[in-house]
Amino acid sequence: MNKQEVSMPTKYDPKQTETKWYQYWLDGKFFEATGDEKKEPYTIVIPPPNVTGRLHLGHAWDTTLQDILIRTKRMQGFDALWLPGMDHAGIATQAKVEGKLREEGTNRYELGREKFLEKSWEWKHDYAEFIRKQWSKLGLSLDYSRERFTLDEGLSDAVKEVFVTLYEKDLIYRGEYIINWDPKTKTALSDIEVIYKDVQGAFYHMKYPLVDGSGYIEIATTRPETMLGDTAVAVHPEDERYKHLIGKKVILPIVNREIDIVADDYVDMEFGSGAVKITPAHDPNDFEIGNRHNLERVLVMNEDGTMNEQAGKYNGMDRFECRKQIVKDLQDQGVIFKIEEHMHSVGHSERSGAVVEPYLSTQWFVKMQPLAKKAIELQKSDDKTHFVPDRFEKTYLHWIENIRDWCISRQLWWGHRIPAWYHKETGEVYVGRTAPKDIENWKQDEDVLDTWFSSALWPFSTMGWPDESAPDYKRYYSTDVLVTGYDIIFFWVARMIFQGLEFTGERPFKDVLIHGLVRDAEGRKMSKSLGNGVDPMDVIDKYGADSLRFFLSTGSSPGNDLRFYWEKVESTWNFGNKIWNASRFALMNMDGLAYEEIDLTGEKSLADKWILTRLNETIESVTKLIDAYEFGEVGRALYNFIWDDFCDWYIEMAKLPLYGDDEQQKKTTRSVLAYVLDQTLRLLHPFMPFITEEIWQHIPHEGESITIAHWPEKREDLHFEDSAKEMKLITEIIRSVRNTRSEMNVPPSKPIEIQLKPHEEKTLDKLKRNGTYLERFCNPEPLKIALDLEAPEKAMTSVLSGVEIFLPLKGLINIDEEISRLEKELEKWNSEVDRVQKKLNNEGFMKKAPEKVVAEEREKERTYLDNRQKVQERIDELKK
Repeated sequence: MNKQEVSMPTKYDPKQTETKWYQYWLDGKFFEATGDEKKEPYTIVIPPPNVTGRLHLGHAWDTTLQDILIRTKRMQGFDALWLPGMDHAGIATQAKVEGKLREEGTNRYELGREKFLEKSWEWKHDYAEFIRKQWSKLGLSLDYSRERFTLDEGLSDAVKEVFVTLYEKDLIYRGEYIINWDPKTKTALSDIEVIYKDVQGAFYHMKYPLVDGSGYIEIATTRPETMLGDTAVAVHPEDERYKHLIGKKVILPIVNREIDIVADDYVDMEFGSGAVKITPAHDPNDFEIGNRHNLERVLVMNEDGTMNEQAGKYNGMDRFECRKQIVKDLQDQGVIFKIEEHMHSVGHSERSGAVVEPYLSTQWFVKMQPLAKKAIELQKSDDKTHFVPDRFEKTYLHWIENIRDWCISRQLWWGHRIPAWYHKETGEVYVGRTAPKDIENWKQDEDVLDTWFSSALWPFSTMGWPDESAPDYKRYYSTDVLVTGYDIIFFWVARMIFQGLEFTGERPFKDVLIHGLVRDAEGRKMSKSLGNGVDPMDVIDKYGADSLRFFLSTGSSPGNDLRFYWEKVESTWNFGNKIWNASRFALMNMDGLAYEEIDLTGEKSLADKWILTRLNETIESVTKLIDAYEFGEVGRALYNFIWDDFCDWYIEMAKLPLYGDDEQQKKTTRSVLAYVLDQTLRLLHPFMPFITEEIWQHIPHEGESITIAHWPEKREDLHFEDSAKEMKLITEIIRSVRNTRSEMNVPPSKPIEIQLKPHEEKTLDKLKRNGTYLERFCNPEPLKIALDLEAPEKAMTSVLSGVEIFLPLKGLINIDEEISRLEKELEKWNSEVDRVQKKLNNEGFMKKAPEKVVAEEREKERTYLDNRQKVQERIDELKK
C-alpha cells in the first residue's frame, strides 16, 4: 500500500460510514462461502425470523452473537458459511394478512384459497425486503447467495420427503383426539403453543341425581358449559363411598340423559367429592377414560367457540355466555349447591391470546417416543449436542423424556399443505410425494403443517437435502453452532435434533449457545402493553450499529437475560469515539508510513515492549474467550486493553519519542503504533465491524477489507515478560502519585517533591532507567530515588510491591488550612451519619418503608461511615 495521504475526519459519522461499507462488503462478495477445499468449513444457519414484521432487540442480540462468531472464523481462515433465511410463520403471518384484508373490507373466504395465497406471498416479499434492510443496518455478514425461505421449492420438497417417510415408518398417523384448539384462529395448537396464566375462576359444585331416586352424586367442575357433553361419572374402584353405585346410572341435568357411573383408577379419592364428570370430547384425561370404558364422545361446541346443536337450547351461544346462563339455570333447578372461588391455570393461545379449548378433533400427529429415544441416546454419547450453559441440557432432556405425540396439522391456508389425499368415493387415504395420477377422483387434505415442522428441518433442508449429493449439504452439514433464546428450546431446538438424527444420522449442530431475553431497565419483559419496547433501528439511528452490537454482545453472560439501558449504549458510543480519536492521533503521527515500511526489529522502549506484550496477552485471551462463547469477558478484555493500556498509557508514552529528536526511535514507535492499532482493530472487528473497517482503511494495511484480514496470533518474538513486569511497577507508581494528588486537591501541573525508596538494587535500576516516564507523568521537583532514603517527618506514604513512595506534605499543602478544611468536612459527615441512623432507628419508618427504600438508607449509612472514617484518618495523619 502507498504512503498514507488521507487524514481522518474529526468526528466519526456512523450514518455515512455504515451504508458505504456494507455495500462495499456485498460488492466484494466477502460474506460468501467459497467452498475452498483447503479451508476447514464452519457453518451457522440463522434462526429464521418470521415474515410478520420488524426485527426486535432479541433478534438483534441473537444475530449479533452469530455475526461475531462467523466474522471471527472467517478471519481465522475457515470457509465460513452463515446461511440466511426466513420462516413463513404459518398462523402468525396468516393472522396479519387476514387483518389487512379486514381493513380492505374482505376476507380469505371471499377471496378463495388461491387468491388468498397470492396476497400472502405479496406480504412475504414486502416484509422479506424489510428484514434484509434491517440485517444490513445491523452489519450482518450473511451469505445472501444462499438465502432460503421455509416455503420455497427446495424446502417444500424436504417437507414432503420427511412427512411421507415418517408416515411410511408408521411415525405419522391421523386420528381423533383431544387437542388444544384456538377458537379465535380456528386451528389446532401443539402443547408448547399454549401459555398458561393464573385466572380467577370458580369451582361449581353440582348434584347429579341417581336414576333409581335413591339420592345423588356430587361432582365439581370449573367448566360447567361442558357438562352438556358428559357421558359418565367416574369414581375410584376402591372408594368405599361409591362401590355400591358402580354400574348404576345418574340423570344428566338439563339434558336429562342417563349416563353410567364407571370405576377408573385415574380418579383421585382425596380430591373433592371423589367423583368426577367425564366429558370425552372436551378434556384430554376424560378422553382416555372414555376410551377405556367405550364411552360416547359428544362434542357440544363449534370451532369458533360457540355452542352447537348438541347443546340444545344453548345452541349458538358463545361458550362463556353459555357458562353464565347454564350456571343460572342449574342454580334455579337446585343442581348447583355451592360456588367456590378458585384461582387456576388456564391455557391461552400464544398467537391470538384466546382461551384454549380442549377439543375433540381429527388431526395428524407425529409419534414422538421413537424419535425422542434417539435424541436421549445421543446425549449419552461423545457426539452429544453441547448446550452452553450446560444447565439447559437438563431442561431439554426433561422435556424429551416426558414428551407427548405432536399434533402437526393446522387449519390454515398459509403453509405446507399436508401431502395426503382422500378418495372421493371410497374414503381411502393416499399419502405421497406427488399427487395421485387420477387426481380428479381425489381431494387433498385442506390443512397445512405446523410451521415448526418445516423449521425443524432448517439445518439440512437449507443445504439441499433430500439430495444427499448436494455440494453444500456434503460440505457444510452438520453445522457448528446454533444461537438461540432459551424460550424456544422445546419449540425448535429439540425438534431440529429429532429430525436431524432421523434423516441425516447426525446431530444438526455441535453446540447450542443459549441466551436469555432482552428486558427493560427495570427487568420487565418488553411488550406492547407495557409500552417499554425498544426498536433496534432507533438505537442504530441514534448511536450507530457498532454501539448497539457491542452493548448487546458484552452485556451479559451466556444463558442470562439482558437489561437494556440507553446509558450503557451511550457509553459504548463513547468507547467508539475513544478508539476513533486514538486512531486519528496515531495516523497524524505516522508521517505517511506505508504497510510494508512497518519495522518492529529496531530498539524498542519499555513502553513499546509492554504494549506488544499486552497485545499478545489480549490476543490469547480474546481468542480463547470467543471459542468459549464468553462475549461479556471478551468485551471487558478489549475495553481494558484499548481504553486503559493503548489509549491512556501507550499513546501518552509514545508522545515522548514521537515529539523527540531521535529519528530511529520515532520510526520504531510509529511502527509499533501502526502494528498494535492494526491488530487491535482486527480483534475488535467482529464486535464493531463498521468503525473498524473505516479506521483500518485509513491506516497502513494490507488487503481489500478487514473482514478478510487474518485474525491476530501471538508472536513470541514480540513478547517481553520482564518488560511487562517493569512497566507494571512504573504505572503503579504513577497511579499512586496521581491518586494522592487527587486526594490532596493538587493539580497535575504543580511540581511536587517525590521520593522513591526501592527495596533492592534491581528495583533501583528499573526506576533509574525509566526516570523519563516518572518525570513526564508525575511532574516531580525534585525526584529522589535511593535505597537509603529516610521517610520525611510529615509525608503521604504509599507502599507498593518493591518500592515505597514519600510525598512530603509541605510541598503539597498548607497543613493548617487542610486540617481546618477537613474538620469542616468531618462535621458534615457526622451530621449525615446522625441523620441516617435516626431514620434507621425509627420503628415507624422501618415498618412502613418499602424494602428497597430501607436498603438504600442502609447503603447511605455505609457510605457516610466510610467517608467519615477516611476524613478522620487524614486529620490524624496531618496532626502527627
